[in-house]
Parts: sequence; structure tokens; C-alpha cells
Amino acid sequence: MIIPALDIIDNKIVRLYKGDYNLIHYYDYDIYNLLDHYYNSGSDMIHLVDLSAARDPNNTQKQFIIQLIRYFKGVIQLAGGIRNLEDIEYFLSIGVKRIVVGSVIIDNFSTFKTWVKKYSNECIVAALDVRINDTNCKTISINGWKKNTNILLEDILQKLSDIDIKYVLCTDISKDGTLLGPNIELYKSLNIQFPKITFQASGGISSLEDIKRLLNIGIKDMIIGKSLLENKFTISEAIQCYQKGLFLA
Repeated sequence: MIIPALDIIDNKIVRLYKGDYNLIHYYDYDIYNLLDHYYNSGSDMIHLVDLSAARDPNNTQKQFIIQLIRYFKGVIQLAGGIRNLEDIEYFLSIGVKRIVVGSVIIDNFSTFKTWVKKYSNECIVAALDVRINDTNCKTISINGWKKNTNILLEDILQKLSDIDIKYVLCTDISKDGTLLGPNIELYKSLNIQFPKITFQASGGISSLEDIKRLLNIGIKDMIIGKSLLENKFTISEAIQCYQKGLFLA
């Protein structure tokens, strides 16, 4: 599906460039109106990111996020700073459709495993933010992209596959917020290596052609943020392109 994304800092819509909090661009949209527009245009899910909490779990926009969730029950895939069981239980109880968890996967995999078992692989999405070097070595970054690790993407994906995780949101950080196109080779290789996982492609999608290219390599879930905010195409055009491409596939 096409999943429009909204990243929020200080209750405002923003986009980072390559995950850099020093390179923030603010957008002057009314968040409720934009969410309404996405939903009424046919979006079955909206990816909402509390970037303040992703960077510092003690600096959340929780009350504002709660208001959005209650208004858009059953639509939100929530990400950003969710690192304990209490938050998962609470957000699911008030209407979040899926919870996205990232840093805990690296910091405490056994804890993450218990969360997946408790809430099912339909509710928990694993988020893996990846930095790729010149030799194509893919390592994970956590804590809102602030902390780089030496942990390989493929190693973590194998562990996730072993516990039957269903959804993995994989972001190539070098593509995020750039409008330079998605990393097709990355998603193509991951789709082949880990066929049990449904990957959510994130980062760089800038045209309807990018949507077609991702469909052609078997990627069915696509998170789109900046290109919608900057009117590269509309959400309706994206959904129509996706549906047509899915039919042709």
C-alpha cells in the first residue's frame, strides 16, 4: 500500500535531510487537515513519527500525538521513541493500528521478541535504519539516527525472520528526505533474501516512476513523505499509480 508519512517536531510537520536534526525543514500545513486529506483520498494507513521522542524519549509530544490518534483511530502507524511495554499497550488501546519499534531491537532483542509474541506480528513493525558504506556494508543506526552501530542489517533481519516478524520498515538514511529515488538494489536484494518479510520501503521516493520500480521488484508497501509535502505528485495519483501497477504485476 501507499503509506503517506508525517514527521513531527514541536507539533509541526518537518522533514530531515539524511536523518540530520540540524537540517530540518518545517512545512506550514495544518496537520489535521493534511491527515484528513490523506485519509479521504484513500489512504488506509498513515505513518506518524514523533521525531522529538525518537531523539530523546523524555522529550515527547505525547499529548498532541494522542489527540491525533484519537481523531484518526485505526489509521495510524506510530513511530518514534517507543521503548517500553506501557507505551505499546497504551497507544494500541487508544486506536493505533501498528506500533513501530526500532532501537529496542538492537538494545534488547529478547524484550522485542516478547512484545511481538504478546501483540502479534500484525501490530508490531520492526524499523531498521541503515547506513551503507562504499563497500556495500549495511550497518544499523538507532536512537533517531544519532547512534551508529556495527551491527549488520542482514544479521538482524535473519533474527527477525526467525521470530516470524511480518513487517520491516527499512530506511536507507542516505536517501531519506533527498528526493533522489529509493535504493532499488537494496530492496530487491532484501526481498530475495528474506521472502517471509513484507518490507516497507522508505527514503527517496520522488516520482510515480519510483512507485512502479518498487512494485516491479516485489515491494508492496511504500512510505512517502517529502514528495507529497512538496507536491511532486498527489496522494490520489500515487494510489492510482500503485493500483494500476499492482494490477499489471
